[in-house]
Amino acid sequence: MAPKPTLAERWSAAFPAALAAWSPYTRLKAPLLLETSAAAVKEGLTGSFAMIRLVDQTVVIDLEQVQQLGIEDYAVEVLAHEIGHHVYAPASISEHTRSLARMLPALPTVTQHAPMIANLYTDLLINDRLMRSAGLRMPALMQAVVRGNQRGQPSKLWTLYLRIYELLWGMERGDLCGRVLISDAAAALRAGEEASEDTTATATAAAQVGDSTTITDDAIEVDARLAARLVRHYARHWLDGGGRFAVLVLPYLLEDAAASERLQTLMDTKDAGQGGQPEGMSEMDPEESAPIRHPAMDSELDGATDEDVSAAAKKRAESTVGKAAGQARDPYQYGELLRLAGLKLDQQQAAMRYYAERARPYLVPFPSLPTHQSEDPLPEGLDPWEAGDALEAIDWRESLVLCPVPIPGLTTVQRRFGVQPGVEPQRRPLDLDVYVDSSGSMPDPRSQLSWPALAGAVICLSALRAGASVQVTLWASRREVTTTKGFVRSADDCLRVLTGYYGGGTQFPLPTMRDTHAGRVKLKKPTHILVVSDDGASTMFDSPDERGTSGFEVCATALKQAGGGGTLALNIAAGWEKHSRKGNSFTANGFGWFARARAEQGWQISPVATLADLLGFAREFSRRHYGDATAL
Repeated sequence: MAPKPTLAERWSAAFPAALAAWSPYTRLKAPLLLETSAAAVKEGLTGSFAMIRLVDQTVVIDLEQVQQLGIEDYAVEVLAHEIGHHVYAPASISEHTRSLARMLPALPTVTQHAPMIANLYTDLLINDRLMRSAGLRMPALMQAVVRGNQRGQPSKLWTLYLRIYELLWGMERGDLCGRVLISDAAAALRAGEEASEDTTATATAAAQVGDSTTITDDAIEVDARLAARLVRHYARHWLDGGGRFAVLVLPYLLEDAAASERLQTLMDTKDAGQGGQPEGMSEMDPEESAPIRHPAMDSELDGATDEDVSAAAKKRAESTVGKAAGQARDPYQYGELLRLAGLKLDQQQAAMRYYAERARPYLVPFPSLPTHQSEDPLPEGLDPWEAGDALEAIDWRESLVLCPVPIPGLTTVQRRFGVQPGVEPQRRPLDLDVYVDSSGSMPDPRSQLSWPALAGAVICLSALRAGASVQVTLWASRREVTTTKGFVRSADDCLRVLTGYYGGGTQFPLPTMRDTHAGRVKLKKPTHILVVSDDGASTMFDSPDERGTSGFEVCATALKQAGGGGTLALNIAAGWEKHSRKGNSFTANGFGWFARARAEQGWQISPVATLADLLGFAREFSRRHYGDATAL
């Protein structure tokens, strides 16, 4: 007699049927079936009995919780549900994050619950589709989960959620809601019998609970019907229904702070985005800023037919063609959105991703490296052809001249070719030494958009793309300085420095620039020096370094040693030159130092009227220096 298959073997064997519930062509790697909850926690599964990982398209199942809930016989249904999160809703990390962004405006003061609401909404979509299209036992599965789920206390939100399923699936009122209340009543009775001998009081309490099992609050009934219509109507364009669903459930979250406790058992997308990288989240979708209509006020739900649904979807698609991008998020909003999506990021890491994404549209194209031009191959003689050489390399004519009966490896020869040297010299991009002001006059890149940080990101990432090495220095004073570990080729190293912040006084770090280029003389690699600041950059010229050497002299030496020129991108008034001279002499203010540095040392001065104009400067600077990925 064959041994009885284990639970893991039974669930593994059910996976092909779960895939087929969506399409016979659905392909996904085998699920991760874990025997214990401790093993599930190591894989990132906490709270629920199942989860998805969008970053590696993995379904994770906690078989210990499966047994505790009593759903061992619903392998196909559970696995098909998790597969639905991969192929339908949300399907990708970006769509998962975008759905959260649509819901946030609808959840004022309770935005922390957005992942739960998004999870409930997509679960409704998936379960309804599997029941109607694939004929799976989703009602029976939900009944089993309701019976086995004893976490926390039932809330009005929990009751609403179950009532929505009853309406979607044509179940009798109480088939799900009644089961949870009866189960809680039985638990209360058992607890009461152990704690007290007053059986009369216990019986009375049971009767009261029992009476409530057949009664649904009128508001819950109305909201459940609206939600059921919403799920059916927006099934084909589910993102558009997310905000409306969130508006519907908002009162339930505001009324009961513990409304989410029992629902945690169903949270299988809570950490779905962990380890991934959503794209396009630094810009808001235009729909995010549009007013969110409550389903009761949604004209699309008023007796809509399938034809109406298709027409509405077509109209919505046409309205988005050619539509401009929405308003940009600030770094704080971006970071909070990613954290809600399940990404474990601190403020600095979120800011790095934000500026990398904002800079991407402005980077120079990937270069095609120039090569030496060559003429036709030049025959230079014959070499022996030996076993292991390419067969087509044999020169049969010369081999037969050498011996009419060729012996491979002994009398066979091959032609040796040379090439004529190219006429175009090899070119290489300039390295870049960037100094970005982080004094009190500049915004903190981690909490609000910093144009100096964005401009620095555009320039640094363009230089790296072109093949240059970059050193980034963030400065506020001589002691408040952060620098990459020399000239690096890592975008993360550059962004980590660019997104830092000091907010202190203003004093250019002359020792850093001096020591950087004193050591670079031996390398003989041309480097461009770029300073992004405001009028505080005058401290690089008008103050001595710690050795007593004048700043003007330090800058002149560093510029000469760098060998690739220097640029000062400064947020100063356009008419600054009028205030840079007094007669034939340079004034003693910052404008005078800038004019003198340009005239005597060759610094390029690029004034910008506002910090926002630094983005335009960055695009032009990148195109000029790295657009062709070359520099003599």
